[in-house]
Amino acid sequence: CAASRQAACGADCIPVPWLCDGEQQCPDGTDEQCGQGVSTLSVPSVCGTKKVQCPGTHHCIPHWELCDRHQDCEDGWDEEGCPQQPCLPGQWQCRNRVCIMAEWKCNGIDDCGDSSDEDVCAPCPSGMVRCDEGKCILESLMCNDEDDCLDGTDEPSTCGELFVAAGRCLCLGPRETTETSCIMSSLCRVMGLPHNCLPAYSCQVCSARVDIRSGDLYWLASHRLTPVPHLSCPRTHVPCRDGTECVAQEYMCDGEKDCADGSDEDGCAQLCDTPGQPAPCQSHEYRCGLGTCLNASLLCDGRQDCADGSDEGGSCSVPCQRSCAHLCYRSPQGPRCWCDFGYRLVEDGLSCMDIDECTEQGERACSQTCLNAPGSYSCGCLPGYLLEPDGHICKLTGPEPILLVAVQSEVVSYGLRSGREEVLLTTDKDRVVFSLDYDPVERKVFWMDLATESIRWQHLDSDKKGTLVKGVKSDCIAVDWLGRNLYWTDGAAGQVLATRLGTTWRGIPEYTVVMDGDLDQPHSLVLQPLAGLLYWSEVGSHPRLMEATMDGSRRHVLLAEGLGWPTALALDLPTWRIFWLDEKLGSIGSARLDGTSVKILQLGWVRSPFAAAVWEGQLYWSERKTWSVQQVDKTSGKNRTVLLKRHGQPHGLQVPTWGSP
Repeated sequence: CAASRQAACGADCIPVPWLCDGEQQCPDGTDEQCGQGVSTLSVPSVCGTKKVQCPGTHHCIPHWELCDRHQDCEDGWDEEGCPQQPCLPGQWQCRNRVCIMAEWKCNGIDDCGDSSDEDVCAPCPSGMVRCDEGKCILESLMCNDEDDCLDGTDEPSTCGELFVAAGRCLCLGPRETTETSCIMSSLCRVMGLPHNCLPAYSCQVCSARVDIRSGDLYWLASHRLTPVPHLSCPRTHVPCRDGTECVAQEYMCDGEKDCADGSDEDGCAQLCDTPGQPAPCQSHEYRCGLGTCLNASLLCDGRQDCADGSDEGGSCSVPCQRSCAHLCYRSPQGPRCWCDFGYRLVEDGLSCMDIDECTEQGERACSQTCLNAPGSYSCGCLPGYLLEPDGHICKLTGPEPILLVAVQSEVVSYGLRSGREEVLLTTDKDRVVFSLDYDPVERKVFWMDLATESIRWQHLDSDKKGTLVKGVKSDCIAVDWLGRNLYWTDGAAGQVLATRLGTTWRGIPEYTVVMDGDLDQPHSLVLQPLAGLLYWSEVGSHPRLMEATMDGSRRHVLLAEGLGWPTALALDLPTWRIFWLDEKLGSIGSARLDGTSVKILQLGWVRSPFAAAVWEGQLYWSERKTWSVQQVDKTSGKNRTVLLKRHGQPHGLQVPTWGSP
């Protein structure tokens, strides 16, 4: 046997990590008798049952310190004969064998959990800052319109808001260009000053800077009348006028007040003279001169309802004599046709057409099924769901749904209604429960064990547990509860593989390569058993989302544009959509299962997503950098909540869809 990597097992050899792992490999069971003085194996009794002895010494190291790119034995024996690429391309292996994205190294955050990704870094000299990839650059090179960092982290989007480099000032008066005034109006807004397009006063901003770590923008100067709040917002957010909070850029002028002072919805109909048309008024509304919409019934009634009085005067005295399909109203521009609510005026100016709210509003109309009707629509729910009193949202009936989360060496359940936490199973502390899935038929939890490179299972109603297959390494596993198979991705080999759920480990791997060849680092994987389909993401040089039948045939590209690193996938079958979280772009995306109706939400708090799940109206995901499980509204990305934050990195998560443990 290879002295550094294998142990004798009768006439055969087995990998060292399989020793003392709770599963008998050798016919005589000697691989599980490491603490009983057995001399035929590579682990003598002096090291106990969980460690390996460095040859010729009394020094013992844990199994997971083998091939961790760190010399733990004095002669380097623990790093001999190791694979050249134990992690996927673009990843870096920590001392504890956890793989992280290479650009996380030296980012000031303990992403490994053992600090090994930060221990190797030295601080940048004074006057310099560190790029995300670890390189140090002069602080003066920040926001100079050139990518001095290879990954461009020295030129975040907030650089555009600076407009002036640190130490310089800019004063604007009423004769500046519209574009410049619009830029300054956002800064004046932060100061709590009026923000018309051409202000009659000057705004002055001096000494502003961008933080390279977070991309946050800091204003360090003051106006002659009002001090600038010392508020910093992430690069994807904007500050509210009162200076107390930040909101995502997508929430500006979306019809909902997300700032406590409502400043994110102020002046939305007249945000400077920017190109493009303002939001259209509905067919039963009239646009005032300043852009606001007014109910047509208030026109020409002798009272000034528009702020500029444009709803009165003009041709208000001309009577209605048009052949309108619905109603006719008088207006300052003369008689106009008016459609009832739920209808739209067509081009002839007389006829009315029904609005299909189900198509135009999508998930904003109904959370599950939508039925259009003349002038209206109604929502329905799938079997097992009940329509809420609001007539739009469907809630699951029956037992409380739970979220299963892998946190280091534990699997935790979280009640999605009660918030109750419970540890369902615990493995050895030196093992990491990575990806996981649930079999509702036999009520088993399956998970990827990185330390022993095996896929294991445990029954939730008893102490029964076992190993499904060994010798595998994967970022994601998925259970086909209908076809009784388990699938997993192998990013390094570029494969999708599968094995039977009823397989019992007998020392020889029993699995099938479902897809091979042109897969470019397959990563996340989700299944649709009732339709016999599987979906996966690829995070190589050309990121994409793919679909195929479960036997690997009829493979086609679902989406290949607008993707960075789609590291977490989730299916939402009631709405027939697939969701993903993009680690590189910091975004949440979704599309219909035919690849159409793509929606992207750029959210600053999406940093290092590992796994995701959708349940009812919420999207859940695990964040490895912040050691938390979070949720947001799946449609708007709002109402972010941290559900779990335990001591340890969360990895796989799942919402069981049939029954509840």
